[in-house]
Amino acid sequence: QVQLVESGGGLVQPGGSLRLSCAASGFTFSRYTMSWHRQAPGKGRELVAGITTAGATTYADSVKGRFTISRDNAKNTVNLQMNNLKPEDTAVYYCYVSGIGLTGYWGQGTQVTVSS
Repeated sequence: QVQLVESGGGLVQPGGSLRLSCAASGFTFSRYTMSWHRQAPGKGRELVAGITTAGATTYADSVKGRFTISRDNAKNTVNLQMNNLKPEDTAVYYCYVSGIGLTGYWGQGTQVTVSS
């Protein structure tokens, strides 16, 4: 079955960095667009960054120039390098694969907290 397992979240001070990873299994990873989304307390889930099978990337305006999404098809992983983190980046971050089943699949999420 499809599984997405995120890791790398934690507590970081403003201006710091974190690297999130998502390990995928149960499908042919290289054939699907992958993305990272986040949900802050009291807010809806929003797209942070996406990467296509060809490696084309897209970012939310709020993270452009600070976050970098990448994928490793040999290891079935998608990563999110987050630099210059801000308190407003605090959220649960989710890995997502679209195009499988009716609604795609989500990981369980990893908490990122940016606070001094």
